[in-house]
Amino acid sequence: MTDPNNSLKVVEVCRVAPQTKPGSSDSAFSSGVENLTYNKDGPVSAVFQINHTLVPHELSLPLTLFDLLWIRFPPFHRLLFYEILPCSSPADTLLFFHSTIIPKLKTSLSITLQHFLPLAGNITWPENSHKPTLDYVQGDTLSLTVSESDADFHHLSSNDFKIESKEYYPLVPQLAVSHEKAAVMALQITIFPNSGGFSIGISMHHAAIDGKTLFLFLKSWAHICKHVHQSDDILLPDQLKPFYDRSVIQHPIGLQLEAIYLNQFLNMDGRQNNRSLMVAAQYKSLVVPNSFRGIFEFTSANIQALRKRVTTRMKEITTNQQQERDPSVHMSTFSLTCAYTWVCLVKAEQGEEEEIKGDKIPLFISVDCRSRLAPPLPANFFGNIVTAYLTVAERKGLLGEDGLVMAIIAISETIKGLDNGVLNGVEDLVSRLYLSDEQKSTSDPRTVFTTAGSHRFDMYGTDFGWGRPRSTEVVRKNSTGAITFADCKNGGGAVDIGVVLEKHHMEAFASLFAKGLETL
Repeated sequence: MTDPNNSLKVVEVCRVAPQTKPGSSDSAFSSGVENLTYNKDGPVSAVFQINHTLVPHELSLPLTLFDLLWIRFPPFHRLLFYEILPCSSPADTLLFFHSTIIPKLKTSLSITLQHFLPLAGNITWPENSHKPTLDYVQGDTLSLTVSESDADFHHLSSNDFKIESKEYYPLVPQLAVSHEKAAVMALQITIFPNSGGFSIGISMHHAAIDGKTLFLFLKSWAHICKHVHQSDDILLPDQLKPFYDRSVIQHPIGLQLEAIYLNQFLNMDGRQNNRSLMVAAQYKSLVVPNSFRGIFEFTSANIQALRKRVTTRMKEITTNQQQERDPSVHMSTFSLTCAYTWVCLVKAEQGEEEEIKGDKIPLFISVDCRSRLAPPLPANFFGNIVTAYLTVAERKGLLGEDGLVMAIIAISETIKGLDNGVLNGVEDLVSRLYLSDEQKSTSDPRTVFTTAGSHRFDMYGTDFGWGRPRSTEVVRKNSTGAITFADCKNGGGAVDIGVVLEKHHMEAFASLFAKGLETL
């Protein structure tokens, strides 16, 4: 079927199941792609063998306190664009796509799901369970959509900030969510026959996995795809094998925080025993029409110049005020790029004739807590170990001459606070992330900024056998004000940041961003 509004034709919607070992007698799945049905009358064993590891047919993971925060958040959407046949005709591109790319991606996905069973499962919150669980049961599958698009591949995969956000919406799949059950992940593969490229669109539930786990899965899938016809028994490198043991998360106030979060969710929306998994109403209403997305690059030289500028200015300020400079101010790549972007965003959204208010501007910083817990978790821990920390700065300070310094100091104070414990001061996070009706009536969502992603994920190392991605995008449907971070496709220690803004704010931001870096 073809949608006339976006020139996208859905070719197929299929279900992909974890593939069993060849010759296994425990199910009728000789291939992981649905159309083969499970034989309920046949012999069923408790486990099947994968790379000498026993993997259960049923897997239930309790959600941790980190997972719970995101239980009613909108799905997270990401796109990866790959250029494969830039000089081929549309007919040759379609032939290669349907005869080679799709079969390899389907087969390798099915094999990869052996290791990532929960991605084919669902989040549920049964009446007999005090908290939600992530469950995979035999027969669960992952939704995969295959489509063709007449859109301009090179336009969509460029850094042009004049691309409307809605141009990306058809390229990411819907994630099935109801009051009773929420799918963990859905995928969509789209070919652009006129441009010789394709995209992989991912929609995922943030209560099940975070960005680090997402790229653990994507790199595992890419690794298997590259070797799928070379061996019957493809081994994943140890660093790509997911770690599922929840008992390693130990924190003296973990259970107390979990109880606080669960109680707030159970009483959300003015209802008692509210176990709904639907996206919270406030996020459904934050769809911004006529928004544009932009990708902006910090080169390694830009980052070094920012560090020098901030260091010099801080010395001047402390000398003038006869104070000693705080040596603990964080000058990390994240702190510098985040602070600069934050200031540009605040300035872009401040109208020229608008009175500068004395209010505070909040910035929620997402932090991966794996290495910060005691004991630290392995890097390949499967799940969501991200929480949000509130940073605030005076609007007047951010808009002033030393706005960058003010932003760096505010971010540094938040990061330093993590040294006192990653769970200190997060008791009210649910109420901050899910506003009551009274809070919503008095708040201005325009002034809330958030961060997502990381420049350390090595996103451009996700090679399925047809080369590195041409670009990768976060697709934001529900809000503006988010700053997304990624490693740069040009390498060299550069960082890409992505923002979604209304058109006039995007134009102002682009101008401020470029001019500010030019004057360093």
